[in-house]
Amino acid sequence: MHALVTSPKSRGQLVSLLSGFIAALALTVIPALPVAAQQAASGDLPVMFDARERLPRPDLSNVPRIRALTTVDFPPFSFIDQTGRLTGFHVDFIREICAELKVEAKCQIQAMPYADLEPALEKSGAELVLAGVAVTPDLRRRFSFSRPYMLLPARFAVSKRIGLTEHASVALSGRPVGVVAGTVHETMLKNFFAKVQMRPFENPDAMLDALKHGSVDAVFADGLRLPFWVASEASGGCCALFDGPYMSQRYLGEGLSAMFRHNDTVLPAAFDSAVAALSRNGRLQEIYQRYFPNGLY
Repeated sequence: MHALVTSPKSRGQLVSLLSGFIAALALTVIPALPVAAQQAASGDLPVMFDARERLPRPDLSNVPRIRALTTVDFPPFSFIDQTGRLTGFHVDFIREICAELKVEAKCQIQAMPYADLEPALEKSGAELVLAGVAVTPDLRRRFSFSRPYMLLPARFAVSKRIGLTEHASVALSGRPVGVVAGTVHETMLKNFFAKVQMRPFENPDAMLDALKHGSVDAVFADGLRLPFWVASEASGGCCALFDGPYMSQRYLGEGLSAMFRHNDTVLPAAFDSAVAALSRNGRLQEIYQRYFPNGLY
């Protein structure tokens, strides 16, 4: 997995697992793997920009508009709220970027089906896409990308019936740990936690059901899914996040980036400059906490 979504199937599974997010919104020690990326204190968004770095900010006066594309079916990043308004992390994020760049009057946000995002951008129907698109070598040949603004961790969730106090490498040694077969999480678990009793499952629902009913003591999976599931009614209060987060560019990809038209150098540079500023002044953290109240990290 290179970023948030690697295929329509995996995107559909994620949407299904996060389907209770909107209702939940109305109503987490960071050990390092040998390949761990920069990490932050529990609950904080990892800092992706050097605080001493001052990125150049291009002149946008000749840019006639900045239309950002996203989707309507990907909570908490983008979704239609109970009043029928498009909202979510990406929606507030791009609005804050436009405010930082002082180009609010030029900014537009449009939602469309996920499959239509790339064609629209290629045909100059927009200036950028902010929708969790997986960064791949093929896409890098066809589009420009910003720096990553969010990392995607892997996490453990454990059953509350067992009391664990040590780091996962020790606490879970010899215990049955569920993971979805054929995923990067299975490879990570095998490589970095070789002493657990790995129990592969066909899909995330089967894995989480096994954890809820005690067939496994823990699961290792996408850190985006697990916090919402643990806090949802679906878990029945059975479980809690444990240890981590674990972040690895080799296995989990570069993180989330904005996608721009091919050979566009002006808007990606402006985007990066704005994100660095929002990271320094705390606004990016505020937006993150608004839509990820249970934390990814």
